[in-house]
Amino acid sequence: MVKKKKGNTSSAVRILHKRYIKDDPKRLKSLKIEREKADIAEQIYDLRTQAGLSQKQLAEKIGTTQSVISRLEDADYNGHSIQMLERIADALHYRVEIRLVPETANYAYV
Repeated sequence: MVKKKKGNTSSAVRILHKRYIKDDPKRLKSLKIEREKADIAEQIYDLRTQAGLSQKQLAEKIGTTQSVISRLEDADYNGHSIQMLERIADALHYRVEIRLVPETANYAYV
């Protein structure tokens, strides 16, 4: 019979964060940037689907192609421009809000 180890169990996110991110400022900043990109992509996707539009339909509304919308909805995309986000927001009856906030030393997600 194998005895189970008693103690605190951490979530996978906490384990990975502790192992790979720790308090490394470069990794924390990179993680923050990746989360921001994923958030933008997710917002575009969510707003488009809530409006009942396909990528092609949204692209036609803002004068671009379906492949551009597809890239914008990809969390790995690096080319979000304020102008393009404003065009999307306008087509979906939203507005873009940009805020400058103080930096914090801790970008941790745990």
